[in-house]
Amino acid sequence: MLARIGLEPGDVEFYAEQWSGILAPIDRLKELDTDAIPPTAQVVEVANTLRDDVPRPGLSQEEALANAPAGVDGFFRVPSIQEEA
Repeated sequence: MLARIGLEPGDVEFYAEQWSGILAPIDRLKELDTDAIPPTAQVVEVANTLRDDVPRPGLSQEEALANAPAGVDGFFRVPSIQEEA
């Protein structure tokens, strides 16, 4: 039901012409022989540009909680977002 568009009597010819202009080039592409072309997800090769992972020491639990507004038993305390039943 959502895909149904109410068209006025003269709109059918207008939209038929518009769609023909869009679909005609696609029909021309169907005429090409693409059997020798492998399927691709990217037409241009994409390379990952991440840096090498270098292990280094992280924060201790005390350092991580040092600027937290609230902490309980070594964990971050955050406000509840659920209503109590």
